[in-house]
Amino acid sequence: MLESSDFRIRKLPLNDGAGQMPALGFGTLIADAATTISATRNALEAGFRHVDCAERYRNEREVGEALQAGFAAGGIAREDIFVTAKLWNTNHRPERVGPAFEASLDRLRLNYLDLYLIHTPFAFQPGEDQDPRDQDGNVLYDRDVTLLDTWRVMESLVDGGRCRAIGLSDISLHRLLPIYESARIKPAVIQVEAHPYHPQTEHLEFCKEKGIVLLAFAPLGHGTRPGLLEDPVISAIAAQVGKTPAQVLLAWAVQRGTALLTTPKTADRARENFNISALPEDAFDEINRIQIRQRFNDVVNTGTPGFIPRVKPA
Repeated sequence: MLESSDFRIRKLPLNDGAGQMPALGFGTLIADAATTISATRNALEAGFRHVDCAERYRNEREVGEALQAGFAAGGIAREDIFVTAKLWNTNHRPERVGPAFEASLDRLRLNYLDLYLIHTPFAFQPGEDQDPRDQDGNVLYDRDVTLLDTWRVMESLVDGGRCRAIGLSDISLHRLLPIYESARIKPAVIQVEAHPYHPQTEHLEFCKEKGIVLLAFAPLGHGTRPGLLEDPVISAIAAQVGKTPAQVLLAWAVQRGTALLTTPKTADRARENFNISALPEDAFDEINRIQIRQRFNDVVNTGTPGFIPRVKPA
């Protein structure tokens, strides 16, 4: 399939005929409920047709409300929207996977998911507390379930027909390889932090070789300042091409063959993040030559996402 030269409508095919993922994705890691609703609606109005959710974000109901409003307003059908949800770490045991999947569907008010991801490859102690800790503040891991155990049940969700594709998030390549080799249904998508300071070159090469979509989160470096948005190379290219630094970073991500997630919270920012176009080859190559290396989120090593506040159960 030929990729569209218009980044705003580019879609990446998923393996095993599981559909196509729009390259530009809207991430819903938003703490405030009202902002979640307005930001999701703004993203849809700006043109985003890929929405990334998670049980862990605690706002699937609000995302579902915004999606239903978008459907009701006309012009957007369910099949137009690519929706992802994620299995949280406390639900890795096989008997918990199905109920967690159904609960996300219920909160989102949808009949099927386009993609369901294992949020991290770390199993936490099962229970209602999403962030189980011992008295010293250490995460309580579940040693009685393997990632492959969980993956087998993920495969059964695809067999059931209400989950179009499955994948993994926040996973290192050495953890991914044995799952890929053992999987009956291969991962369609791998979601990892990726940006010019952390380009994930090995991940991307592996994904391209195996027909997996690499979905980049934090393509703007989580907005950390000073950081990517102030990088002199990025700033100079933005001035050269008449775009903002954020637009340059997002274009770079799509141009190298990944999908991406960004979380604009206002209508203006949503339009800015959606309105991207290809960079000149010399500018693209210059970004590839940036030597700074920095990961902003250590979730790949701990299973505990940064930038999500800890909330104790009531």
